[in-house]
Amino acid sequence: MKVAPTSVRAHRQRGTTLLEALFAFVVLALGILTIGRVQTQLRLGSDIARQRSEAVRLGQEDIESMRAFAVIAASAGARSYAEIASASTTIDGAHGYASNAAYLLTRDVQPSAANDAKSVAVTVAWNDRSGADQHVVLNSIIAGNDPLHSAALSLAPNGVPVKGAHGRAAFIPLSAKNLGNGSSTMKPAASGTVAYVFDNATGLVTARCSVVDLAIATRDLTTADLAGCDAFTGYLLSGIVRFSLGPSPDAARATDVPLALSVALATSNGVYPLPPSCASEALKTVSYGDPGAVRVESVPLDATPASLGLSTWSDSGDRYVAYHCVVYPLANGQWSGRTTLVPSGWTLGPGATDRRVCRYSADADGSGAIDANIEHPADYAGASGPLANQNFLVIAGTQTCPGGRAVSIDGTPSDVFVNLATLQHQP
Repeated sequence: MKVAPTSVRAHRQRGTTLLEALFAFVVLALGILTIGRVQTQLRLGSDIARQRSEAVRLGQEDIESMRAFAVIAASAGARSYAEIASASTTIDGAHGYASNAAYLLTRDVQPSAANDAKSVAVTVAWNDRSGADQHVVLNSIIAGNDPLHSAALSLAPNGVPVKGAHGRAAFIPLSAKNLGNGSSTMKPAASGTVAYVFDNATGLVTARCSVVDLAIATRDLTTADLAGCDAFTGYLLSGIVRFSLGPSPDAARATDVPLALSVALATSNGVYPLPPSCASEALKTVSYGDPGAVRVESVPLDATPASLGLSTWSDSGDRYVAYHCVVYPLANGQWSGRTTLVPSGWTLGPGATDRRVCRYSADADGSGAIDANIEHPADYAGASGPLANQNFLVIAGTQTCPGGRAVSIDGTPSDVFVNLATLQHQP
């Protein structure tokens, strides 16, 4: 056997090494291309995810801006529920928004099947870096509830009294003066000599003081001014009386000048420690500027700006009678009875010169009847605490009490802060 020389074998192997290097280069190139492609897709996916998050935020921001209305009816200088309507806008760098995409926000607003609400669909569309169309859609319901009633939505833990304004029990009137000793006081009539004392934690009336200087306003009362006070615990029953004496009574806009009246509360089903006591006063609503805010207050019907130390105020035209009754419960903590209006200088009846009394009342809990004391029934039965918003409407004797409905959500009856349904109460 002959053996090839070493130089010949080395010459024959040179081509094999070159082919191996070429194959390795092709594999490496394919790997680099694949990694580059993956990197591009990862960047695109990451970019779309960031843009989608931004689009969702823009949509949510637009929905919340619609919820942030200050009034129901259209009003100059204030966001209103009535002005919530379909619209579209572009959000990009030309409009002062720093982003790598231009967003088109389209708002579609339609009446909702739910009462006093609007159905909203907000679509945010844009093109990603590859030119493909992208979009997100957010749907919501905007309830047409007056922002003034939002303070009634707070809840308290079981067994803990609901706190209202100024950290006091919710049933203590806003105008009551905090005495700084765990109690508050209020004169139910500015020119009267009676003042009520409330426990700040429970809202119960702890005393009725009948010897108070009539010249001292509620805001100036101190413990030294309270004299002739009883020592019985009572519940406050309060509300307002509105007047709509025209040919078409309007329960929502009853602002006619009040007629003279008093409120009577007759208890039943037991012997009570003291007879109930009621006081009423005709009021009007005014507003005036205060440093950093606008204050709205109820003042006596004949009051002038000077009574508050002001040079001027804005009169809203709202007129009504506010009443407050203190009822002293039975030993079991309950009371039953009926409130009525006692006219002064006018009569109740069905005639052309008579007046009729309606009560704001509705089946708020969906039981099929006005059977809960908070719903303002004709007669209270077994009431075990304070009751507020027990309101009345006085109309012409020839008219019928205007109907209405309680506020509800998606057709489901619920407790409400106010309602416009009325029922005949007197005669």
